[in-house]
Amino acid sequence: MDPDSVKSTLSNLAFGNVMAAAARDYQKELVAQEKAQSSASANEEVDLDELMDDPELEKLHADRIAALKKEAEKREAMKRQGHGEYREITEGDFLGEVTGSEKVICHFYHKEFYRCKIMDKHLKALAPKHVDTKFIKLDAENAPFFVTKLAVKTLPCVIIFRKGVAVDRLVGFQDLGGKDDFATRKLEVFLIKKGIISEKKNEDDEDDVYDESRRKSVRSSANHDSDSD
Repeated sequence: MDPDSVKSTLSNLAFGNVMAAAARDYQKELVAQEKAQSSASANEEVDLDELMDDPELEKLHADRIAALKKEAEKREAMKRQGHGEYREITEGDFLGEVTGSEKVICHFYHKEFYRCKIMDKHLKALAPKHVDTKFIKLDAENAPFFVTKLAVKTLPCVIIFRKGVAVDRLVGFQDLGGKDDFATRKLEVFLIKKGIISEKKNEDDEDDVYDESRRKSVRSSANHDSDSD
């Protein structure tokens, strides 16, 4: 056999072995990368599970739900005291109403006065939004004693009470721009500045959070019952 031919053949075999080894190494590298990615993904899942089971986060969530529940119970208690709606009272009810709640807004009105009807409309809109404050109205014609006692001379007259004491008032529309077409928000801002109501965020969102948490609690309880069976 020609020596040169043998040398060429051996050289080709050696090159083939090198390429085969390189292919095997490349395949091993791909497998290693796939394993590393799979391991990283598993670690991420574990970390997420650990985060979900974090006792501090669970406590924060439980505290938040407890606070929302307490606030909901407080609102319900206030509604039983006449909060959350704009109600008409009589002179005989007056003292009990203004001393029975910490914050009270009372509108002294006349049934024939157009501006009193405008004030009624705005107060009626605000009452359900600001449950912490009681909103009531009293016919001035039928309450001569308190009209005199509180020096009510111009209607509409909205008097602000704190713990049964008259602390401020809104006479007519003089602090609302003096016009009949003022927005409810203008009256709301005035009352916020007087400290008798507070600026509110969307309470529906909190109610949704509370309701959803209650549903989750029920589902969780049901799952535990099922597991115990």
